[in-house]
Amino acid sequence: MDDATTTDIRLREGSSIAQRLIVAGCAAAVALCFTPGLLTHDILEIIISVVALLVGAGFVVGIMVAPAVVWIITPNEILIGRQSPFGKLRTRIVAKDDVTALQVPGSKRVKARFQLVFTLASGERLTSPPIADVTHVRDTVARIAAQFEVPNVEEPVNPLDASNPEMQLGEPLEPFPARDIRIVSLIAVALSALPYAYKLWRGWPPSHVDILLLPLGVLAAFAVHRYANLLTGAFWVIRQADIRVERLWGDGSLRTDHIEGRDVKTITVERRGRSEDEHCIVVIRLHSGRRFRSPRIGSRIEARAVGTEIVRRLGIGAESNKI
Repeated sequence: MDDATTTDIRLREGSSIAQRLIVAGCAAAVALCFTPGLLTHDILEIIISVVALLVGAGFVVGIMVAPAVVWIITPNEILIGRQSPFGKLRTRIVAKDDVTALQVPGSKRVKARFQLVFTLASGERLTSPPIADVTHVRDTVARIAAQFEVPNVEEPVNPLDASNPEMQLGEPLEPFPARDIRIVSLIAVALSALPYAYKLWRGWPPSHVDILLLPLGVLAAFAVHRYANLLTGAFWVIRQADIRVERLWGDGSLRTDHIEGRDVKTITVERRGRSEDEHCIVVIRLHSGRRFRSPRIGSRIEARAVGTEIVRRLGIGAESNKI
């Protein structure tokens, strides 16, 4: 869906029945793993099993009854449809004259996710599903504000908007403070030496495991000191004709790579995490064999919008576009 170019703006929220069944089945399977505890005579195990089954059942019910929501925003009204998997479709129409204000707050969980909040003449506030095309949020908001004649709508701050000369994915990188790295390293050494010291304090002979933990703790401390900054991730700056990818070396110094359209073999959208609603990224493979994974974007639809804008800015050929 292209929110910026279609006549009506359509916003959707809610997983399909197939996705719900998969997630609910996984939750039920985990909950059922605790059922053997019900057959024991241990009160604690029985309580844990009952709580796990109740939590699992609640999770399954919550997933299956969550409604799917569709908003269709036309120049004169907003049509809202809401349907539960096992219920009837409920619709509501909000006339243009009922809208008195519009706000576009960003999401706290996903940086580049925006929803429309309409304030009606009655004082009621309606929150829309997320705007799918995160690269045209400003155009979409400006268009809706003009259609509904809503004044003084604050322009959303969107690092992924196509109107920005530089689109930004992720956060600017900063190395971990040296003091924090030293503290974590000392904690690793202390934890590895704790069993050995406890055995000596009690006058017991240390076991082979206690002795083995000592060099492992030193290795862990060295790894933290040497490679902690590699965990800071990446920061992408998407410009016209190239992408600047910033990462940190282990010592905290900045490493910069540049990606141009002619270097790209394929560009795809992949899931990296538990859910397609929040954990999708853009993956770029170069002809040299190197692969670059973007910071987390959001849903698959949002990641596709970002990937499409990258294809446009870099001039990537159709044969390389696998989005």
